[in-house]
Amino acid sequence: MSSRPPRVTRAIVASGAALMVLAACSHASDSAGTTAGASAALPKTLVFSPLSLAPPALKGLSEGVKGYASGKGWEVIVQDPNFDPSKQTQQLNEVLSSGRAGAGWILAVAPPSMLPIIKTAQSKGIPLLVNGRPDEYGFSGPQPGVTFDYVDYAAGGKALGEQLGACVNAKMGGKAEVLAVQSSEGQAGKKEFEDAAAAALKATAPGATIVQSVIAKDRASAQTDIGNVLQGKPTLGAVMASNDEGALGALGAFSAAGKTAQCVTDFGGNDEVLKNVTDGKIFASVALQFDADMTQSFDTLVAMQTDPKANGQVLIVPQKVITAKG
Repeated sequence: MSSRPPRVTRAIVASGAALMVLAACSHASDSAGTTAGASAALPKTLVFSPLSLAPPALKGLSEGVKGYASGKGWEVIVQDPNFDPSKQTQQLNEVLSSGRAGAGWILAVAPPSMLPIIKTAQSKGIPLLVNGRPDEYGFSGPQPGVTFDYVDYAAGGKALGEQLGACVNAKMGGKAEVLAVQSSEGQAGKKEFEDAAAAALKATAPGATIVQSVIAKDRASAQTDIGNVLQGKPTLGAVMASNDEGALGALGAFSAAGKTAQCVTDFGGNDEVLKNVTDGKIFASVALQFDADMTQSFDTLVAMQTDPKANGQVLIVPQKVITAKG
């Protein structure tokens, strides 16, 4: 999200971002003692509730989910809370009450707000897949009928910092003024990601120094803010972006200023970013593998329908470092 995360990718991937699902069928809700046998009555209908459908990555993910699920004989109901936790809860409650859904996949805007939804779904025997770690929802581990799917932000941040450090060493003689383009406050994994990225950069390229940071809420505002930074710091030559919007906004800002960023690294890896990696404008992207995660997430929910009272799993969104060399 993320980020995918946002991060979305970030989570996002992630969380950057939190996720959850809902579903209910009237037969399953008749008794708290729903069994694997009773779960056979659950409809093959998945409710997908992302953070919002505004970010292209999340819109694309929703289309991917619909395409993959339909190929397996499932219907998908896509919701759009538009980053509003109250709206997300309301939408999920309505579907739970309607008896239309047989499973739920939710990128929760605010994980704590999802606890009543989780409990309701559990009582109805409807399997859920939510983004984030169990502890982000107040649990110590896997829960009955709930699978957790999270972005390893510490690993992602470490990879991002290492790649920028490698670029600085290879192209800038080991020294650089670095702009950290970060995700918004409240995004999942923000602190651990940024701490890991800064530490990895310093370990890989001790001569690189983060001289300023900006928040990238979207590409347009990121480009404007980074352009303002360049006016005051004309020697800045490296960018470490926590999301795709920040990386693409940075490219736009440098171009508008008649400059070229020597080193840019990104966390997220949407199609436009990867094209810029191929073209050499972005040194590397720590790309969240959403296709692989979509497959493992949906397949896990399908399997959970056979016994929705059993403990779910804890999944990790795959990541891959993409450079111009592949």
